[in-house]
Parts: sequence; C-alpha cells; structure tokens
Amino acid sequence: MLKITDLRAEIDGKEILKGLSLTVNAGEIHAIMGPNGAGKSTLGYTLGGRPGYEATGGSVEFDGQDLLELAPHERAAAGLFLGFQYPVEIPGISNLQFVREALNSQRRARGEAPLSGGEFLKLARAQADALGMDPEMLKRPVNVGFSGGEKKRNEMVQMGIIGPKLAILDETDSGLDIDALKAVGEGINRIMRAPGKAVLLITHYQRLLDYVQPDFVHVLADGRIVRSGGPELALELEREGYGAVAA
Repeated sequence: MLKITDLRAEIDGKEILKGLSLTVNAGEIHAIMGPNGAGKSTLGYTLGGRPGYEATGGSVEFDGQDLLELAPHERAAAGLFLGFQYPVEIPGISNLQFVREALNSQRRARGEAPLSGGEFLKLARAQADALGMDPEMLKRPVNVGFSGGEKKRNEMVQMGIIGPKLAILDETDSGLDIDALKAVGEGINRIMRAPGKAVLLITHYQRLLDYVQPDFVHVLADGRIVRSGGPELALELEREGYGAVAA
C-alpha cells in the first residue's frame, strides 16, 4: 500500500529526513518510535503534504500512485488520513459541516455520489456513539473549547466517518488520560484494523501500543529508520531507552 524509498525532506532548508525507507502493506499496523527531533512528525507531515515540508529526494508510492506528485486534497481523496498531535480549532464551522464537506469532496473526487444530509447524520452519530462522544458535540465548532481528550476523540470520529485506507497518526496518545487513551485505542482498532487498511502510528511511548498492538515497530533516529522489529521492540525501548536500542 505504501512504499517509501530513500525519502529526504527538509524544513526551511534544513534536512530532517535523510534517506528513509519503509514499506507498509494493507492490513498492517506500523509504529514509528524515536527521540525528540528524530523526524517522526516530519515524516507524517511530508506524507500528508503539509506546506513547508518539502521532499527533496527519494520516492513515495501510495496504492499505485506517486504520492509526492499529488496535492494534499488529492492525497486525502486517494485514501490518506493525517491525524495531528495537536488538532486545530476552527471557529465558526461545526463539526458536522466540516466533516460532511470533507467526506463529500473526497467522494466526488473518486466519482462517488455525495451522502445526503440524513445519510451523513446517521453515520456521524454512529461514529460518535462508538467513541463515547456526546453527539451534541458534533454541532459545536471544530475543537473549540474541547479538552485534549475530546479533541482526540473527535479526530477519531472524523476518521471513522471518512474511512481512509491509510491513517498516519502523529502522537495520538499525547495528553490523553487512561480512559481517553483506551477509547482512542479501541477506535483505531475498530476503524482501521481491516484487510484493506493500514496504520502508521507515530508515538514516543509504549502505552498506546498496549491497546493498538502493532505488527512492526521501527526506531527512527536522525532522519532514518535504524532498527525494526515486532511488538517486543517497543518494550525493549521502554526498558532501555532510545540511546541503547538505536546504537
């Protein structure tokens, strides 16, 4: 599904990714772990097409397409979802408006018919219920006045509604208490653990992986993947720290 080959990327002229290679197949969950400044968020933003994150070398193939040649909205329509460490607030636009427009824009781009208001509302309420989120919060402006945990639940609701092929989740566990962490972990499993889907889970810590068990764990250091393994590698990182494992 995703094949990254020798990817190089920079921010403001400074090279952050220095020849990163990774293959993610459909049905797999990959965890990317590493110290601060290793390039984890840069990887997510570069794949998502965030402005200011420029790929300067290498290639990325997503579901048979050259991902780097696609605009951000085209990447989304192709099935890529980028979850943020700090989901932004959008005053004046309700969650329902925001996600319905996003979903139907993607459906139109794929040649699919937009959902009617009733169809969309039924889908949105079902996803909110599954995440333990009050459906009334869907009427509120996007993330405005939400706690950190509510923002992350809301992002999982958005992901459930849109139904991407590949979810790139950047430190989704950041700022979550135990209950919210469990709810978000269960949401990722419910939405994305399926044969035609895949997840790239960027995290510092083992705790989210207690709920979302990865098939593969990769250590990212100084812009490259320096070690890969199974779920046991995350436990080793927790015990030994990044310095010992990445050496």
